[in-house]
Formats: sequence, C-alpha cells, structure tokens
Amino acid sequence: MQGEKKEYVLSKQILRSGTAIGALIKEAEYGQSKPDFINKMNIALKEANETEYWLSLLKDTGYIDEKSYKGIAEECKELIKMLISSIKTLKKI
Repeated sequence: MQGEKKEYVLSKQILRSGTAIGALIKEAEYGQSKPDFINKMNIALKEANETEYWLSLLKDTGYIDEKSYKGIAEECKELIKMLISSIKTLKKI
C-alpha cells in the first residue's frame, strides 16, 4: 500500500509539471509583451526540466521500466532543447 501511495505521488507530480508545459506555451502566445512571452517560455522550460526529474525518479524507483523511460525522456529532452532554442532566439530579436 505504501508503494502505491509513493507511485501515486510521483505520477501526480509528473502529470502536474508535464501538463503545465503546454499550458504555459499556450499562455505565452498571448503574452502582454515580449518580456512576458519570454518569461512564460522560461517557466515552461523549468516545468519541462522538472518533468524530466520526475521521470528519472519513476525509473529509478522501478515504477516504469527502462524502455518506457527512454522513449518519454527522449521526447522531454527534445522539448527542453526546443524551448532553450526558442528562448535564445527571442532574446536576440
């Protein structure tokens, strides 16, 4: 029972941070200014980084297997790279 509770807590965290990424990107579309847009994209980046952390915890505790982790983690890392690139580009403009 205790293990199920830990899995639930980890799963809830990853759901929260993972869904926040898309919500923040969507919110950034209507940012009040360029700095506001960049700020929301930066927060989305932080949420993506947090999601990557929760994923690694799920793997390390055995709640997801290596194969499942690799697929999801690769997508998360790609998203992080895209957010970093977007933020850098926006700061140059």
